[in-house]
Amino acid sequence: MAIKKRPISPRQKMINLMYVVLMAMLALNTPTEEEFGVKGKSLVEKVKRSLQDEPRKGDEKKDVKLVELNVSEMNAFVIPEKTTLYAGERFNSQVVMAVIDSTQRPEIYVNGSRLQAADGRYSFTASGVGEHQFNGYILMKGKDGEEIRRNFSQKYTVLPVPNSATVAADLMNVLYAGYANPISISVPGVPANAISASMSGGSFVSKGNGHFVATPSAVGRDVTIHVTARDKGQVRSLPPFVFHVRKLPDPTAYIAMGTDRFRGGGLAKANLMGATGIHAAIDDGLLDIPFKVVGFETVFFDNMGNAIPLASAGASFSARQREKFRKLYRNRRFYISHIRAVGPDGIMRTLPSAMEVIVK
Repeated sequence: MAIKKRPISPRQKMINLMYVVLMAMLALNTPTEEEFGVKGKSLVEKVKRSLQDEPRKGDEKKDVKLVELNVSEMNAFVIPEKTTLYAGERFNSQVVMAVIDSTQRPEIYVNGSRLQAADGRYSFTASGVGEHQFNGYILMKGKDGEEIRRNFSQKYTVLPVPNSATVAADLMNVLYAGYANPISISVPGVPANAISASMSGGSFVSKGNGHFVATPSAVGRDVTIHVTARDKGQVRSLPPFVFHVRKLPDPTAYIAMGTDRFRGGGLAKANLMGATGIHAAIDDGLLDIPFKVVGFETVFFDNMGNAIPLASAGASFSARQREKFRKLYRNRRFYISHIRAVGPDGIMRTLPSAMEVIVK
């Protein structure tokens, strides 16, 4: 019975040829480096043009283009994905053997311009923070004079130059309860939009570009901020940050005089009559946190030295208090005390000190 031969596809023919070449190379003695560099050896580069699109089944035929090159140099290279790593991060690379035809140098084009360096080295000054990419192609001639073109592309990331240092006071890692504390978070080498954070013991809202707002819920209960950074597809968790939670300090009472704040002392009677009431705020040059005044008391003294207290059930001067202001004459004084105020933390407090006003 005769054996029927099955048709062989072009792809299988190419694979068979590769095995033949491999066995032939193993049978030959390896030339010395001098013989290899001077005489040169002819290698067949298997150019699989559109091979990935070739169907693996069926009888459709597809030609495989073979290109013959003169090779006189051979070097090994390690091509890493990146050279800067964090502890615990994997180092990924390709180890390749490259062959060079020393009788001709390829033409290299990067972003449309020909590279003039004879050794193929390409360098430039990086600019523009963020991810970038350059593209190009290489042209050279095969042994038969046919021009060969290979395209390439390379991505790279530009980081901002460190121009500042982070200094933290270990004893001042404090957040205020019930208050929207602004927080800025940065991780060296990671863009701000690749940083995420969360907090236990309160709300934590991102405002974008590395800025957050932390609002602890309870006084005396520490909160912990957890930060994660996304870097080239990997997520890294950073050590937690612990903050103590304190009550907001008591505010200072004042009478608004336009853009000025009167906190006690001599006051022209016209300015006193033009004032609407009492305000309170934490205003120490660093914080400016307004409080809501819900009540206060004014204390006047008659000619006999008797105290005449008049209360107000809000932040404004009452009609009786304003009538008393009209009767005051120069160098007479009165006191504003028992000021009750509520801050953004919702805590009611009575300010411990009184404001002395001397009419001028």
